[in-house]
Amino acid sequence: MRIRDYNSNTDFELIKSWISDERTHAMWCANNFSYPLDRDNFDETLLSFAERYGDIPFIATTDSGSPVGFFCYSENAETNEGLLKFVLVDPVTRGKGIARQMIKLAASNAFERTTVDAVQLNVFTENGRALKCYEHVGFVVRSLYSDVFSFREEQWGRCNMALVRA
Repeated sequence: MRIRDYNSNTDFELIKSWISDERTHAMWCANNFSYPLDRDNFDETLLSFAERYGDIPFIATTDSGSPVGFFCYSENAETNEGLLKFVLVDPVTRGKGIARQMIKLAASNAFERTTVDAVQLNVFTENGRALKCYEHVGFVVRSLYSDVFSFREEQWGRCNMALVRA
């Protein structure tokens, strides 16, 4: 697996195709992007997050170059931590270890290329599959908050997890 910079011209339509329904969309991005995904809104939101937080969007690819995942990464100098967000994999690859491999690679890159003490992420507590994936990589729960996000009649909790530098 490899990680490269996101390119709106070549990657947006593929990412859009990975979002099959409104609940999946909300679970992925907490409605930070419009639904259905729109290129202008997606690019504007990514730019806004880059300006405000330093987010950099990435694409994970197979060794042959086929895109299989997306995420953003930023660093917080005050806490000396990296943050992964908007983690998404091609639904065709789910259950095949692709997300686990992508998260491991993203965290490894953060630890090898920077001095961050930890890499953190947030995940909705209702997203059991993602929670298990992150736990398998070595992330541990730091905090749990209930009822932080509303989706239709549901109230979702949020879990903050971190992987500490070895």
